[in-house]
Amino acid sequence: MTMQAHLESLEKKHGALEEKLHTALTSPSVDDHHIAELKRLKLRIKDEMERLRASTRH
Repeated sequence: MTMQAHLESLEKKHGALEEKLHTALTSPSVDDHHIAELKRLKLRIKDEMERLRASTRH
């Protein structure tokens, strides 16, 4: 997988997590632990995308 393809894959995952997080935040039945886990996963993916972008700049 090329770096660009990997980055695109991460961007799709990040977007999907954003949608899940939005749904979870608007649903009263979702517990805080699940919301926190979604936020952690989203942040991990964002950090990975930033690392990939930074490595391609050099």
